[in-house]
Amino acid sequence: MTSKRGGFGRPFSLGAFRALLSAILLAATLLAATPLTAIARDIPRVAPGTLRIATFNASLNRAEAGALRRELVSSGQPQIASVATIIRAVQPDLLLINEFDYDADAPQGQRAIDLFHDNYLRGDYPYRFTAPVNTGVPSGVDLDRNGRVGGPNDALGFGLFPGQYGMVVYSRLPIDAARVRSFREFLWRDMPNSLLPLTWYAPEAREVLRLSSKSHWDLPIILPAKVGEPPRLLHFLVAHPTPPAFDGPEDRNGRRNHDEIRLWADYIAPARSSYLRDDAGRRGGLAPAASFVIAADLNADPLDGGSVPGAIDQLLQHPRVNREAAVGKLAPRSARAREVSSQQGGRNREHRGDPALDTADFEDDGNSPGNLRVDYLLPSADLTVCRSGVYWPEDDTLARSSDHRLVWLDIALPGERCPVGE
Repeated sequence: MTSKRGGFGRPFSLGAFRALLSAILLAATLLAATPLTAIARDIPRVAPGTLRIATFNASLNRAEAGALRRELVSSGQPQIASVATIIRAVQPDLLLINEFDYDADAPQGQRAIDLFHDNYLRGDYPYRFTAPVNTGVPSGVDLDRNGRVGGPNDALGFGLFPGQYGMVVYSRLPIDAARVRSFREFLWRDMPNSLLPLTWYAPEAREVLRLSSKSHWDLPIILPAKVGEPPRLLHFLVAHPTPPAFDGPEDRNGRRNHDEIRLWADYIAPARSSYLRDDAGRRGGLAPAASFVIAADLNADPLDGGSVPGAIDQLLQHPRVNREAAVGKLAPRSARAREVSSQQGGRNREHRGDPALDTADFEDDGNSPGNLRVDYLLPSADLTVCRSGVYWPEDDTLARSSDHRLVWLDIALPGERCPVGE
């Protein structure tokens, strides 16, 4: 569902919005004595003519339904405040948050997505989107084959209650609600040549098991247009595939992770997308000339970790994905990630990938895969990427707010160029 709260009574101007936001942030910083100013020094300002996009697995999930909403009623919860501080410092125009519990029963204005906006983000995003996810939804069958039906492992996506580990999108640009597509109900068995482990899942399980462990959303964002020019759409393709772990030799989670990533790889490839049917019954994928940015915690590193070999390469090497932003000099990175990897050692010493590309700091225990690149922003090849980064806080309080890091990139708006020197 989408929402727009507030209004300006005049045509939308991203530049005016940012000017107002900067004034609000300065006032808030002076009043609250937060570390916002120090953080902002590490992050370049959003340049005119560009759009900043971010993705952040913010660990805003709780063990009970409604618990997150209860915490969000006031603005004093430390972990939530740290998450908001990071977001407000980076100032994305378009933001995906993974692991944000969905609350289906809350009234408009009192949903978690609204409370986080009003009490922590402080009114920066008039357009918001959230919708049901598969986590915690009972399947009615014994998916984990433990002889019992029920519990998080038998849900359509792992979760203690419906909506745990959900997703939300905040935007300063309008969302074309009539063109939103969701693939939450798409069955895994309906993907041709999938990796569905037939020897593990019985026929009754295959009848109900959905591919998406949370959901896959295509959110068309209406970009600013020059006078006399028609507006263009940017398709914000968001998801959060299951981790390739917590299973056995059948690798059912690893296989599902691979095919959840494949759904977007097929969706942006017209020759391969005809089998896809969204939750409204519409078939097919993205138009050949459509611009997009894939944003997600994809839970797959190209070289390290436990994902199926080649899982993330389905997107990193995709001909419609901007190669420089995927694997080249514009791939988001941070010097701090390399420092942390070296300091922690452990499994990180065995890694083959560049630690500067890491986006997640997993626990340093014997079962940890080490720090990995799992959070992605992958723009289409037609978009001009100006710069990008991973914000890896040096401040321990901010760093402990989540085991993932916020990833951001700036693209040039239609008819604009990257600033000189970018």
